[in-house]
Amino acid sequence: MKPNDPLAWLVGLLALFFPILSFAGGGGGAGEVLNLTATGLGLTALILFVFAYALVIGEEHLHMRKSKPVMVAAGIIWVLVALAYAGAGKQEQMSEILNHNLLEYGQLFLFLLAAMTYINTLDERNMFAALRAWLVSKGFSLYWIFWITGVLAFFISPVADNLTTALLMAAVLVAVASDRPKFVAMGCINIVVAANAGGAWSPFGDITTLMVWQAGLVKFQEFFALFIPSVLNWFIPALIMSFFIEKGHPAPLKDVVAIKRGGFVVLGLFIATIATAVMFHNSLHLPPVLGMMTGLGILKLYGWYLKVSDHDPRNDTEEESVGRFDIFTQLQRSEWDTLMFFYGVILCVGGLGAFGYLALVSELLYTDMGATWANVMIGLLSAVIDNIPVMFAVITMHPDMSHGQWLLVTLTAGVGGSLLSIGSAAGVALMGQARGIYTFMSHLKWTWAVALGYVVSIWAHLWINASLM
Repeated sequence: MKPNDPLAWLVGLLALFFPILSFAGGGGGAGEVLNLTATGLGLTALILFVFAYALVIGEEHLHMRKSKPVMVAAGIIWVLVALAYAGAGKQEQMSEILNHNLLEYGQLFLFLLAAMTYINTLDERNMFAALRAWLVSKGFSLYWIFWITGVLAFFISPVADNLTTALLMAAVLVAVASDRPKFVAMGCINIVVAANAGGAWSPFGDITTLMVWQAGLVKFQEFFALFIPSVLNWFIPALIMSFFIEKGHPAPLKDVVAIKRGGFVVLGLFIATIATAVMFHNSLHLPPVLGMMTGLGILKLYGWYLKVSDHDPRNDTEEESVGRFDIFTQLQRSEWDTLMFFYGVILCVGGLGAFGYLALVSELLYTDMGATWANVMIGLLSAVIDNIPVMFAVITMHPDMSHGQWLLVTLTAGVGGSLLSIGSAAGVALMGQARGIYTFMSHLKWTWAVALGYVVSIWAHLWINASLM
């Protein structure tokens, strides 16, 4: 990249606001990538993606699901790629790059579908509701509720994902302290930080860690090297905020929820499915998604058993909320907008990569800035832009980094979203759940404390895992 190349600096400037463009490129070794960044088709694709992602950012105001603009953009971008590669006589290379991206998405889609179905089934069996009822009925002080919800969020999110965990813990806060908005706001910040930090040290805690694991960049057990940095990322802001927690005990609520038949069996099957995915990947060198789909098949068989062995006459109804257990109902409850959003983003990134934007900007970040500062910047930018397309783009680009640097970008992309309420799915969801109480400004008030935890977690990783850097 020439220093006076205006196109390079244009893309670099766009990268500051749309970080995915910084890394979009490369076919991940799936075919020869042409340098078409200066062509009219390449620039058109770049502008189209920026426009589509601007619509994603404005989802809340436009009331348009985020998957819609990126799915349309993905189709148009690949038409542009096809035209560009046809003109260069490289249709075969284009097909290789596209097939590689479709394979990446297919594995991610099926893995998430299996995990979401398990989470939905646990929810339908009242496992989460029973935990919430137990917490709100114990009469803990506000101080202990703050710490208990934070600790549970940190340790549940590595398995149940950070979004589900945040919603569960926030429901506890709203139930026991709805008349104390200041406490609920601080508790929501604590939960968002804890859920995101907890998800960073497990392949199952966040989509970003899942993508890193499935790509074979970090082994399952190696994620645990991020445990202490993740703890510090949550504990430091939590400790600071705990000194400002209101005193007193909320009135205990008498809330009893019975776990439906088979709830604990489903939990056991979920744990066994995770173990199967790990074993398939580590021992048999099979993709983890194969283990997850095998576990989903077992869950479906168990769902059939629950259905045919249900002799309760109260369930002899066609009403969905009352009728017999149906595993396909839980499949339907998956976050389809999120799954389709992943499709659009992955195909958009792959299309921009086919035009060669990777080589143009990877040098600007990972060569000129260095891997450490580039990875720290990714975490900061993930507070504004969704970390999922950022991480997929980094994986697609596959910069020449040490193992410790791959762990660093996994950490920063996972916890950087905690800096702002809009920086993670957990934060956005809680703004809706505690509407008017947990807001962008209430979170921003404590961003300095969250940022301190962010800095200390990076320092801890650089120190503890220095041998990997």
